[in-house]
Amino acid sequence: MNIILFGPPGAGKGTQAQKLVENHNYYQISTGDLLRNEANKKSNIGVEIEKLISKGEFVSDEIVNDLLKQTLSKLNSHDPIIFDGYPRSISQASNLEQILNNFRRKIDFVISLNVSRDIIQKRIMGRVTCEKCNITLNEYFDQERIKKLSCSGKHLVKRKDDNLETILNRYDKYIETTKPVLDFLSKKTTIHEVDGTLKIEEITDKIEHIIKG
Repeated sequence: MNIILFGPPGAGKGTQAQKLVENHNYYQISTGDLLRNEANKKSNIGVEIEKLISKGEFVSDEIVNDLLKQTLSKLNSHDPIIFDGYPRSISQASNLEQILNNFRRKIDFVISLNVSRDIIQKRIMGRVTCEKCNITLNEYFDQERIKKLSCSGKHLVKRKDDNLETILNRYDKYIETTKPVLDFLSKKTTIHEVDGTLKIEEITDKIEHIIKG
């Protein structure tokens, strides 16, 4: 079973993807992570990726497709996949369909998390990651959890692309190019919409209900 978790940057896709990984052994494919990992290699293409990401711009479909194919080729054909943050355009959605066909796979569910611009801005502006344990928290919403960290928050860092200008740029591009992907996908499968402003556990429960049918 393969799922696309859809929604604007900061909607909570990564958090819910991790829940599916923990509860059902899904393999999470985040193109953002794939791109950042490549950027960290400091290869020629990695340097180009880092420049684009830091400006909040999208990397070319060709680069994303190549990284996606490399990842899929390493998986067992029966491993369930959740796509986190991909596809972001109609062309990517079309490319994904073709790539999955080549691997004899298909998309079973499309789940869209709906969150307002104001909430997304606050989520991203407050987002921090612990370099020591790799947990992601929010300075606005997780103050008590941050206080209880064994490191007292000393290892918390912000992503380079988490700034107001980048957020607005990414959101505008989402509205312009990514949201229409829902219309494209709706012709092939049912779109399940979930209120992304609910508590994490409530969102997880709704997603569980959807995939269990």
